Parts: sequence; structure tokens; C-alpha cells
Amino acid sequence: MAVDKICGIETEYSIIHKGAEDQNPIWASSMLITSYVQDTEQGLENGIADSVVWDFQDESPANDARGFAPIGSLPPIVETHLVNAVLTNGARFYVDHAHPEMSTPECENAKEVARYDKSGEVILQEAMKSAKLLLPENEELIVYKDNSDGKGNSYGCHENYLMDRSTPFGDVIKHGIAHFITRQIYTGSGKIGSEVVGSDPDAIAYQITQRADFFEEEVGLETTLKRPIINTRDEPHSDSERYRRLHVICGDANMSEYATFLKVGTTCFVLAMIEDKFIDEEFLFAHSVQAMKEISYDLTLSRPIQRTNGKSITALEVQTYLCQRAKDYAEKGGLQYVGGDVGNRILEMWQEVLIGLESDVESLHTKIDWIAKKRLIDSFIDRHDLSYFDARTRYLAVQYHDLREEFSIFNKLGIESINDVSSIEDGVLNPPSGTRAYFRGKCLQKWPDEIISANWDSIVFKLDETTVRRIPVLDPIKGTKDDVENLITASETPHELIHSLGI
Repeated sequence: MAVDKICGIETEYSIIHKGAEDQNPIWASSMLITSYVQDTEQGLENGIADSVVWDFQDESPANDARGFAPIGSLPPIVETHLVNAVLTNGARFYVDHAHPEMSTPECENAKEVARYDKSGEVILQEAMKSAKLLLPENEELIVYKDNSDGKGNSYGCHENYLMDRSTPFGDVIKHGIAHFITRQIYTGSGKIGSEVVGSDPDAIAYQITQRADFFEEEVGLETTLKRPIINTRDEPHSDSERYRRLHVICGDANMSEYATFLKVGTTCFVLAMIEDKFIDEEFLFAHSVQAMKEISYDLTLSRPIQRTNGKSITALEVQTYLCQRAKDYAEKGGLQYVGGDVGNRILEMWQEVLIGLESDVESLHTKIDWIAKKRLIDSFIDRHDLSYFDARTRYLAVQYHDLREEFSIFNKLGIESINDVSSIEDGVLNPPSGTRAYFRGKCLQKWPDEIISANWDSIVFKLDETTVRRIPVLDPIKGTKDDVENLITASETPHELIHSLGI
């Protein structure tokens, strides 16, 4: 049976140390986050609890949802203890894989995810400003929200979704692959060239997604090598008897808030339908990994993909089927699991985009990243008589993802928003109200000096010089504003709060 689709995004950003003779991305990433955390003008007023560390007690990235770990399939050990900031909006800001990474707080729907994803960009912008104050005059740290450096290296934008533990993981694989490899027609961020090992990098002038080139398996545990379409990491950060956290690694990072909303929203629908066994058509592809690339390379959206039953189907046709099933699911009460009224907006935008992709791709240039970016590049090429592979064209493609406000090309393109500016700014400081992130964030705001550490499912309070107390929050749907606001307001100390909670 479906559960509420609590969800969030983890984004690894690329970083350049402009003006430095030698590039050290680990140092640059650490510098970026540390400067933001230690900026004396920031403090709690800008959402930082700098005395609180991240608690790694419940981290278990080697657990596999299939119940086993084949030899050679364990994820690499990556240093994530370098810098870890716990923010008062419930988010985590840290160094991972030599990149600055932002994990949004747990959100109750796709609209909230889009909001906190944008709030994360604001935090990155402030971090760049803080770092610039500490660096020599001719140096700065520049952050880009992309997924590929054009030289064969990729970094991720990972999504997380709460699922019912009783749902067979085989069902997730069977129906999830079809959605994940076909949704890229509206979630892709666009890229010049190809980075498939052994291929001609100039054989593909432009493709829909930045990530398709880097996937080699249908199912697996890895996230950096032999990347799978369906990741099997079983690290629920919640009650493992009731819940599963589906860790999705195959999506692009989106500049477009519209695309982020659709990426997360449509996936919430598909996963809820999988839980309720509402998808009655099986789209099993003969070669899913290759199909993922073929869809990314096909700007006409008309390439037929071979299925195991001998028939073929296009990505647009798969998405049209899923959208129609989602409408039927909503009519039968499914909206309650995907954000209620937010679910209606997902359906409206999903259908709008599919109609646009079928009849007039250019009509979506204010909504979808790969279309907006291609339109920008094509105009530049025509104006200056260049090719896609000219260094100036490639530079423009990178600039689309530049997060610096004063150099942002993206902000000049009139891309449609989902959330207003004030709500995004509020998300820099304050947690969402409908998940356990509210409890974590508000405790960090009120008692930063009495909290030793925090993670997704617990907070460790220092009650006195000799007593510490871990408060578990294993249910992502508990600890909301409705649940705990009055208790936190009425409590002068963590000890009073714990007493009021009855634990």
C-alpha cells in the first residue's frame, strides 16, 4: 500500500578555484563551506548551527535492497567527514566526492523540494561571497549546478523517496526503469557532445541529458562507478521495518524549478502507483542502458525503443501512458500520497509538457532546461557563425549553470518559477512544516549550544556536563509543525522538551 511520498534532493556541485595556480577541489569545497559556516556576519541569523556536527551513527551505504552484496559491488569509501554543516532549515551542507554537496531537508511534496532546491542555490551564492572575502583579491570560488565536466567526469543529483517496505523491490525495478529512462525528455539539462568511453566525443552535437553517458548497469549498489539506473542502496534513515528510501541517481541537476518539480512530482506518482499495483503495463526494454543513451541522443523524441516482447515504443509514448494512469490513480484517491492539491498541479504540468514535446518542442523553452539551453546555444551559434564544438560555444553551455548572480545567464531567460522569491528566501532559514525536518530545524534554532550532533533520524542533546540524550525521530511524517510547535515554544530547555515529549 502506498505511503506519503516524503522526498528530497542531494546535489553535488562542480567548483572552480579561479585565479589559483593549482586546482584542489577538495580544498576548494571545504573552503567554500567553512567560510559560510564561520562567517561572523552569518551565524544563526542565516541558518547555521556551527557548533553542531553531523552524526554518522546510522550511515550504512553498503546495505543492498536485494539482501546481498555481490563481490565488486560495494560502494567506494568516500571521505565525507571533512566538512559537515547542519543547517537550521533542516538541510545538510557538506563535502562529498571532492564536491560541495547540499541535501535538502525532507519535504512533503514536489513543490517543497523545488523550493528547498532553490534555497540551496541561495546558500551556495552566499557561500561564494563569504569565501571571496577570505581569498586573495584575484581569486574566487565559482560553483556550477551541472553534472559533467565535459572530460568524462560526472557528479550526481540524487533524489530520495519514502516507500512502503512491503513493496517487492522487483516491482520497483520492473516499472521504475521505464520511467527513469524516459522521463529525461523533460528532466534533462542538455549537453554538448558525448562522454561515453571509447566513443567519438563529437559524434553527438547536443543531447538531452548530462547523465545518460555514464550509466552501465540496470541495477546495482554503486553511485560513482558502473552506475545503475536503479540503485539498490538500502539505507532508510527511518523505521526499516516500515519504510524503504529509494535512492535515485540517474537524474540531472536542474536549473529550471519547473523541471525539478516535474522530475520529483512524476516520480512520486509512479512510485505510489507501483506500491498500489496500479501500473498494469510492463515496459521491459531489451537493452535499457543503451535505450537510456538513445533517448538522450534523439532530439526528435521519435526513436522507437525495443522491448523484450519484440515490440517497440518511444519515450514519449511511455510517459503518455504513465501520465494517463496517474490521472486515473488520482481519481481513485491517489492524490493523498503525492501532496494533495500539489498532485493536481503535477498532472496538469505533466500533460502540458507531453503535449508540447509532441507538437511544438520550442514552446517549452521557458520550462525545460535542455530546450532552453539549446535555444540559447543555437542563437549564439547562428549569430557568430560557430559550431557546437567551438570553445566559445562550450563556454556558453557551462555558463548556463553558473550560480553567481552577477554572471547568471539562466536568470535572463525568463524560465518559469514554481515558488515565489519570498518563500525561497524563507527556506534558507526555516525548515518545511510537514515533515520531521521541522523538529530538527527548530531545535537547532532554539538550542544550538545544547545539541551535540544531528542526522536525519535523531538529535543528540547535551542535558548537562555528564548527560547526553539521543532523541530518535524514525518516522519522517512525525515531528511536524502541527506535532511539536507548541511543545518547542513552551519548553525553555531541551530537558523540558524531552519531558513534554514523554521520552
